[in-house]
Amino acid sequence: MNEWIRQWLLKVVICLLLVFACTTYFFWNRVNIEQGTESKAVINQVRLYVNEMLLFLDNHYAEIMNDVELQASLRAMAEASDTGVVYTDLTGQIVFNSYSNAVGARINPGTDLHYDLYQARLSDQRYRIAFPVVDEVTQAQVGNAIFTIPASLVFAGRTKLQVLAPYLTIALLLVILALLVIQIHRKMSRDMVKPIHQLKDFSEAILKGDLEQKFTYQNMDEIGEVYAMFDQMRLEIMHHSHRRDEQEQAQKELISNISHELKTPLTTLKAYIEAIREGSCSNMQEVMEYVEVMHNSTEKMSRLTEDLLLHALKELGQISVTLTEQYSREVFDKILRPIGHYIRTTGVHYIEPEGIPNVLIHVDAQRMEQVIANLISNALKHTSAGDTIRVNIELEQGQLKITIADTGNGILPQDMPFVFDRYFKGKSNEGARSKGTGLGLSICKYIIEAHEGTIYFKSRQGSGTVFYCLIPMG
Repeated sequence: MNEWIRQWLLKVVICLLLVFACTTYFFWNRVNIEQGTESKAVINQVRLYVNEMLLFLDNHYAEIMNDVELQASLRAMAEASDTGVVYTDLTGQIVFNSYSNAVGARINPGTDLHYDLYQARLSDQRYRIAFPVVDEVTQAQVGNAIFTIPASLVFAGRTKLQVLAPYLTIALLLVILALLVIQIHRKMSRDMVKPIHQLKDFSEAILKGDLEQKFTYQNMDEIGEVYAMFDQMRLEIMHHSHRRDEQEQAQKELISNISHELKTPLTTLKAYIEAIREGSCSNMQEVMEYVEVMHNSTEKMSRLTEDLLLHALKELGQISVTLTEQYSREVFDKILRPIGHYIRTTGVHYIEPEGIPNVLIHVDAQRMEQVIANLISNALKHTSAGDTIRVNIELEQGQLKITIADTGNGILPQDMPFVFDRYFKGKSNEGARSKGTGLGLSICKYIIEAHEGTIYFKSRQGSGTVFYCLIPMG
């Protein structure tokens, strides 16, 4: 569009310059004619035209006053050339006049002899121009010949086309300018006004929620770039709308899943409490077994409730991570001791860390416990009795590296990019969705990053998964 406008402006400027040049030429030529600045060229042309009569006078100026035949010859020459001739001597006395036979009258040489075109003009149709008559032998002026010549003969070289040429050129240039104005009007209407109206309709469609209508424009100019950006915006809005719908659906499923997940341990807890109240336990060992089952159900409900609370706080941006300087061994001993006992009760083999480095770190012990508990819980979902969960803590390049590995089913390749996404629940090898809320790993990632750390994983389908958490040292 910018290139087209530059070309259009260049054409307009050229046309205007040509109009100015033609107008200037016309007026300059007109002024030159009126002021006699073209007299020299025109006088020379007239001199050639009357040259025969001048030569005749140069040869016979002394005899023409008394020789009737010479007068008749000169008068015939004047009539043949449609020119009037008056010959005077140097005093201004008329010796010969082609208009009449009367001689002897006088003219004023100072006022009646005109040697330039401007002063020689009698009217628009005739000019009276004087030329000196010179003696051929002495080359001295002996008189003056005054010729009355039609204007058509004076400007015989200027054809009608030459006279009209400036007007025709100006008219042509004005027509070109008008065509250029029409062209830019059509261009603006076709390539700017119409696309902008269409863009307005597209914008109204977006406001009404119609995101399926694609924005298309044929030319890749500035308007085309705007259309491309609008279409990109439409796709982004549509993507976010779909994501919002998916999240709303996931939230509904979350509520349904948590309700189901809480209902099962609550039912179990209620049943065992009722059994104890009714005296179904014959000895303390059975009571302790019932208590253990009740404890596990309580732990499960506690984890679900904590995940739901953290999710709500994260949505509000209110998960508080308070970092304090602590020794790592004391922190992780307290976290891992009960978790190890819980893992063993599930029938999964547990390998605890050989040693925990005792270094100062800035950590929120409660949030870090939630991270490890979520990772362990996630590992237990993908393992079965006889599998192994290994936890290791070591120093690596100035960071505390926490490793949680299992020998379970692993993560499917197509699920790997999304494991840290909120509400995402991967599929098992049988194609069923994994149990849980889909919040645990998302919360883990948030807490680790709040510690200015990093969390990542490696997994191979059928060979288990390893999660790594890197916590910077204080």
